[in-house]
Amino acid sequence: MNAGKLHQGSDRSNLRLWAAQTMLCAFAALFLLFSPSTAMAQTFTADWTNLGLGSFQGVPSGASVAAGPRTVTITHQQITDGGPFTNNYGTEMVNYFNGTIGSQTGTLLYTMDNDTFDPDDRFETIYTFDANVTNLAFVVDHVDRATSPRHDGVTIEYDTGTGTWLNIRSVPTTFSLGSVVGTTTLSGVQGFHGTGSAGNQFGTNGNISVDFGTISVQRVRITYHFGQDEPGDPSGPAQYIGLSDFTFQAAGTPISDLSLSKSVSNTTPVAGSTINYTLNLTNNGPVAETNVQVQDILPTGFSFTGSSGFGTYSTGTSLWTVPNIASGQTRSITITGTVTAPAGVTITNFAEVFSQTNFDTDSTPGNGSTNEDDDDSASFTVQGTRTAGTPPNFNAICPIANQTLLDWNSTGITWTSGTLNNSYTLTNIGTIDFALSNTGGTYDDGSPEDNTNNTGGLAATEQSLYQNLQFDNRTQVATTVITLPTAVPSVQFTVFDIDFAANDFADKLTVTGSFDGATVMPTLTNGVVNYVIGNVAIGDGGSNSDSANGNVVVTFSSPVDTITIEYGNASTAPANPDGQAISIHDINFCNPTTTLSVTKISSVISDPVNGTTDPKSIPGATIQYCILISNAGSATASSISATDTIPGNLTYTAASMQSGSNCGSAATAEDDDNTGADENDPFGASISGAVLTATAASLGPAEGYALTFQVTVD
Repeated sequence: MNAGKLHQGSDRSNLRLWAAQTMLCAFAALFLLFSPSTAMAQTFTADWTNLGLGSFQGVPSGASVAAGPRTVTITHQQITDGGPFTNNYGTEMVNYFNGTIGSQTGTLLYTMDNDTFDPDDRFETIYTFDANVTNLAFVVDHVDRATSPRHDGVTIEYDTGTGTWLNIRSVPTTFSLGSVVGTTTLSGVQGFHGTGSAGNQFGTNGNISVDFGTISVQRVRITYHFGQDEPGDPSGPAQYIGLSDFTFQAAGTPISDLSLSKSVSNTTPVAGSTINYTLNLTNNGPVAETNVQVQDILPTGFSFTGSSGFGTYSTGTSLWTVPNIASGQTRSITITGTVTAPAGVTITNFAEVFSQTNFDTDSTPGNGSTNEDDDDSASFTVQGTRTAGTPPNFNAICPIANQTLLDWNSTGITWTSGTLNNSYTLTNIGTIDFALSNTGGTYDDGSPEDNTNNTGGLAATEQSLYQNLQFDNRTQVATTVITLPTAVPSVQFTVFDIDFAANDFADKLTVTGSFDGATVMPTLTNGVVNYVIGNVAIGDGGSNSDSANGNVVVTFSSPVDTITIEYGNASTAPANPDGQAISIHDINFCNPTTTLSVTKISSVISDPVNGTTDPKSIPGATIQYCILISNAGSATASSISATDTIPGNLTYTAASMQSGSNCGSAATAEDDDNTGADENDPFGASISGAVLTATAASLGPAEGYALTFQVTVD
């Protein structure tokens, strides 16, 4: 691998930085220092590589690095009293650099271009541990003075947790200096400065080696002073110093070494059979652990039926809770379920230690790793051969004459590249809204956009709504919500390129619908390189963008007014998936229809003999009727009018009409004429002679209009 380099000529005036090809990380060994019964201090490293920055990328103030049981937070500020100064390399005054400065690789690079010398111009960085540490050691690299007017100055202070800054110059045993580093006073603070050239970037004569030994430290302040006692322009494009990783000890840190194994009882089951997963957790460390949690997100294709063993497993959290595990002890649990995956599918299930009380020496809980000893996986392959499914015949669900197509190749159906919201108006349907969002990751490759990047085995000119995503983890999803102005009886469309690439991604497509607020489940039909379980399709093989192998056909055969498409990764994807893409092809709608029905029911309220106790329909009895008009269709019905003629042996009870959405809730009074505000609130009712008329301006899908009234038996 090629580390980043700092180039210079005969003097520092020609020095320039160039970006690294790859990153070379510095790792420090971890040393276990404990007796068989007691955990003692261990050496840890705050590795600047773990900031997750590219070479020459600026370190934001407030950035943090986890280092064993501690976290180091970096804050910084510029302090100026003279002419302006700026960062020369990278995007900040302090940047991550994957190359070598002095003898240190993967450093923090301080850079400066100061156009006018002022003794108070400086750049201050503070490194704060979340708790005190001992044996803190690091190296400030390449503090020197060039023949051209460039002159480095550094002050190093520390805080033991009292809030007071102390100077390492007061404790000579804490530092050693290279041959071109001397002591001086900078802005009234004792510090160090370069007295000669340290040579090229790999020279060590300009190093300041710091080791606090047994001194307990919580904060370190390193201040870079620029152009010390140099006249004119003291800097130029070449003034820099480096800072190595921090090493330290955290006394009394309890040490554990948990390892996990996972196995499956049958690696070649048939669909519908029962299998068991067994998890074994072992404590190889010197002290007991308590309240360990192991995450096992059961895969699609395995339906949980129960668990047995030590501790408890929750399907809600996907966590196996282990209350205690002694040193040298193994705890086990068996998770039982039914194979629901179809034939030919390989199901891989990962499990990992999610949280633990003590510090683990060789793994990090909950980091999504698949190659540490605190995680493991088990796989089974369902017996049989998989073929592409046959989707429902949409023409049999909805006659061709009653269909409307949203065609991405049609004039007027366009998607502006990168936008997340668009609307389209279709004849017979109305205005359809598309809203895209994601829970993390980023859209890439100009998407979202309608293009021909995926064609699903159709013509090379066939367009579709393309979405290319860069996800950071398996849990992130991109969501497309399609909202219809009114419900439609059925819908069918195809999603292209649901597939899989080893160590890259594992497409997971989840589709749901709703109708009047109730969930509607579609039928998903698989391609050759994906499988379907319920409303979820998962890729497990590779497919080209112009192949039908990755197609998934989505069919709603019952009314739907909202469609939600979620796209992400299955558990077989790596912890940090690479780029992946899908395309939503043309959407075929069955045109909205109305289906009105009328129901009439009656009940005896009272009679002259029995009153309200078990009344009978005898002369003088009061009877209540309810007329219910319902719309079971997917479209909104308008200008509804219904009439009912009262029989000759019944007499209408004046002012007894009441309206509502159903018979039980009809409580809005309607007067007997056909005028006034009550005629459209939102229902109307009137009587003329023996004819009752009920009206409604509109009835949406699944809505109803009820009219109740009373009569007397003659």
